[in-house]
Amino acid sequence: MENQIAVVTGASSGFGLLTSLELAQKGFHVIATMRDMKKGLPLVNQAERLGVKDRIQLFELDVTSNHSITNWKTFMEELGRIDILVNNAGYAGAGFVEEIPVEEYREQFETNVFGVIGVTQAVLSMMRKQRKGRIITISSISGRVGFPGLSPYVSSKHALEGWSESLRLEMKPFGIDVVIIEPGSFQTNIWSSGKRVTENSLKIDSPYYGKMKKLEQHIEKGTNKFGDPVLVAKLIAGIALKKKTSLRYMVGEGVKVSVILKFILPWRLWEKLLLKQLK
Repeated sequence: MENQIAVVTGASSGFGLLTSLELAQKGFHVIATMRDMKKGLPLVNQAERLGVKDRIQLFELDVTSNHSITNWKTFMEELGRIDILVNNAGYAGAGFVEEIPVEEYREQFETNVFGVIGVTQAVLSMMRKQRKGRIITISSISGRVGFPGLSPYVSSKHALEGWSESLRLEMKPFGIDVVIIEPGSFQTNIWSSGKRVTENSLKIDSPYYGKMKKLEQHIEKGTNKFGDPVLVAKLIAGIALKKKTSLRYMVGEGVKVSVILKFILPWRLWEKLLLKQLK
């Protein structure tokens, strides 16, 4: 693993931080990217405690900026190879469709979808010439199951699922694997500091105000049942080392059951069960 290079986007916290540490412990040289380099200290400190600080290199990358992606691509070309790309950078947009400005949907897709596409395109030629590489994209159960009040996030993850499926079929002949990770609810900051609720749905005179509050209460109520994000990081590190991979990996309590139920139950019954959670 000494010469193997892994890149992780959104590495300043959550799955990205933990994945960077796991990959470093597996022997990878990790390029841990983040938009704000000032937020890299927790990763550096944890890497030092684990004795892998010399295997982690921080690099500034804003996945929504073409200029930033170009700078990062130049840096990777100078390194000469890339073996693993973990597309993790993202956030969760929330609110009710009637009240969400289209611009907020665009912002959600700029990070969660077009950011992933831009970063991935930047390394495909390198991987293709190597005839070796693995692209691991963090999706969500929300990429398979819709939920009221979370349409920006849900739609972005659904888009990632379809894009990743197409990309896997395109790159498989070149020896490149594309993998989707579909976590359920885990103890990361995406539902706290990482969640952006449209301002309109937070106004007390909004017709959706009560529903928005119930949604937030539902999320808050379930936080004590959220899984340990280390499980996701270990899964990613394990996939990085596999000889053969599947397209999708679901992880988290109740995720597989939810996906199976959605596809076997009549929509009317599934809809009733889902809406009941917000009553």
